[in-house]
Amino acid sequence: MSNVKVTSEVQGVQDVYPSRVAAQPEFIERKDPVVYSTWTPDSPLTKEHSDFYEKNGYLFLEDFFNEAEVEVLKGELKRMWASARDAEDEEIVREPGGTDVRSIFAVHKLSPIFEKLSQHPELTSIVNYLLGGQTYIHQSRINFKPGFKGKEFYWHSDFETWHVEDGMPRMRALSCSIALEDNYAFNGPLMVVPGSHRTFVTCVGQTPDDHYKSSLRKQEYGVPDPDSLTELVRQGGIDTPVGRAGSIVLFDCNIMHGSNSNITPMPRSNVFMVFNSMANKLQAPYSGQKPRPEYIATRS
Repeated sequence: MSNVKVTSEVQGVQDVYPSRVAAQPEFIERKDPVVYSTWTPDSPLTKEHSDFYEKNGYLFLEDFFNEAEVEVLKGELKRMWASARDAEDEEIVREPGGTDVRSIFAVHKLSPIFEKLSQHPELTSIVNYLLGGQTYIHQSRINFKPGFKGKEFYWHSDFETWHVEDGMPRMRALSCSIALEDNYAFNGPLMVVPGSHRTFVTCVGQTPDDHYKSSLRKQEYGVPDPDSLTELVRQGGIDTPVGRAGSIVLFDCNIMHGSNSNITPMPRSNVFMVFNSMANKLQAPYSGQKPRPEYIATRS
């Protein structure tokens, strides 16, 4: 695909990743580093792990948290899920077409346990290495996929939404998914397209006002078209990093990823912490619309 010709400006700065502005989807080559630090023997990752993340856009680390730590986190997750079932707080997102809890946002602000998790020294050391300096939590959430009825999350690049709807300027953020149940290949685990983080896929369609009210339940804007997704998969394939509870997956903000529904008896619940560089703080949304709420995209 040819490079997109359309450009736009926000606050006088040219938008180098314009999306949802052209009639046809396009591929734009990544203009930002992937790993922002130079590896040394003192780095918190091995050279092999650092190179793998740079090449593939993700890194799976098994047993990052031990069983005792996982039990504490699972206990807090269950407590929050139980309290959310009948609550009407804005941070709670329900499944499309139903009332089951799909996600709880801003968990690092709602729970002292998850706040401490967001500041975990070994984790933040790795994150700061990959992003080249101090970071902050852009977004945190729990995604629930109970057995038999956990719904899918369609393919998408997080950066496309964070850029267009939140005003994240550049690709200098990453997500950490922490497994609190064993992740199998069959219970709706995270799927990633290796290498796709190096290509920005523009999306088609003008963003509706207050899009987040529906997109958090089921995203329809800011998702790749089938031809673009097919080409990315043709180039990189699909990986499914799975492992025991306590494992983590670090993945670049622009990697194409998604997950299937869970029709097995085995639940899958993960905590997501999104880290953004302090040098990459949010600007005005590139859509020209009002910013999404603070519990979805931290600005303070």
